[in-house]
Amino acid sequence: MPMFQPSRRDGGILGLDGGGDGRILDVESAVKDGVLGGVAVYGGVGGGGEKLDLKKMIEELNLCEVPSVFICPISLEPMQDPVTLCTGQTYERSNILKWFSMGHYTCPTTMQELWDDTVTPNTTLHHLTYTWFSQKYVQMKKRSEDAEGRASELLANLKRVKGQARIQTLKELQRVVANHSTARKTVVDEGGVALVSSLLGPFTSYAVGCEVVAILVNLSLTSEAKTSLMQPAKVSSVVDVLNEGSIETKINCVRLIEMLMEEKDFRTELVSSHSLLVALMRLVRNKKHPNGHLPGLTLLKSISTLKEVRSLIVSIGTIPQLLELIPVLNPECVELALFVLEVLSSVPQGQQALMDCSSTIPTMVKLLMRITECCTDYALSILCSVCNLSPQECSLRAVDAGLAAKLLLVIQSGCSPALKQRAAELLKLCSLNYSDTMFISKCKLTRTIQ
Repeated sequence: MPMFQPSRRDGGILGLDGGGDGRILDVESAVKDGVLGGVAVYGGVGGGGEKLDLKKMIEELNLCEVPSVFICPISLEPMQDPVTLCTGQTYERSNILKWFSMGHYTCPTTMQELWDDTVTPNTTLHHLTYTWFSQKYVQMKKRSEDAEGRASELLANLKRVKGQARIQTLKELQRVVANHSTARKTVVDEGGVALVSSLLGPFTSYAVGCEVVAILVNLSLTSEAKTSLMQPAKVSSVVDVLNEGSIETKINCVRLIEMLMEEKDFRTELVSSHSLLVALMRLVRNKKHPNGHLPGLTLLKSISTLKEVRSLIVSIGTIPQLLELIPVLNPECVELALFVLEVLSSVPQGQQALMDCSSTIPTMVKLLMRITECCTDYALSILCSVCNLSPQECSLRAVDAGLAAKLLLVIQSGCSPALKQRAAELLKLCSLNYSDTMFISKCKLTRTIQ
């Protein structure tokens, strides 16, 4: 349940039965003042039929903006069983009773001492709340029904239109499925996934491809649908869109490929594409659109777990690009980037690329004990890989960058025993190039020892 904010339309309506400014507001006045939008009040939804449960309507609507007169001052959520205190303030029954059970005998809003702890059901407010949510619920259901019908109509149109008309139909279908869960279900139930997927292929235009991908990522795809999408020609079409699309389109393409990779029959060769990896890195390193970092790095992480693709990932310059990007990434993205770098350090080309990049050691040293234990683990693993490749050269560079002092922090921290052991081994390796006195100086521990 989101935190509710007062509706902009409910100004001046506070205080039902003295709940805010002391004015009494009945249902008729509420209709006149606009709380109920001037719509007649029904005892049930639509003026007849089974009476709906208020709790169910509140949960299903999940509205962020609700008239403040309906909100409990304690929980800041809509009241289902409003009761009024002797001070004139109204609360949700369960919330105010809990307040009393904690030993408070004051009004939570005014902090006045209560001369009477009786709670009186506010039936007027309950009826008003029920009516307001009923109307919203009816409108939602009506929109859902309209969306279902429109989705069916658009699928039928899609079978016969071509050219610009097809693009417009796809655009509207994308809008409908993005906004209505019932429309998404209709598309799936009526075979729309196969119909939309069939539009991907070697001759798919960019405009069509963008809309097709945007539709598919909003749908629940079956294993059969994913298998169909894993045809090389269709994947190639998605990669073409990824290379050319806007930031939103690129993110959709990445999400779709991620969905396909979750399938157990996914084949490694589908992502062993130079074009795909280049387009993916273009999305990841785009500093103007940081919203692409997380989805791009998430897919890159998934691809990097495939051993057969790691050398290709290194060959497109992924390592220096990620190292350059790390300083501007948020913690979640830094962890993903470090995961990829650590995995790539397991192949000779990756290990060499990390050693050749001048920013590897200072960046990894800086990240030790900075974000999460997981990040420290990845950074330490990368440093071990580089230092083991060239112990003398890299160890000297690492110690000059402050590694020894950072390793001592890891050893003295609450990190896992395995991480501490690795830090101790790397510290020993670094110390081989120095005398004891010099190494202590490099550790910046002279003052501590004295």
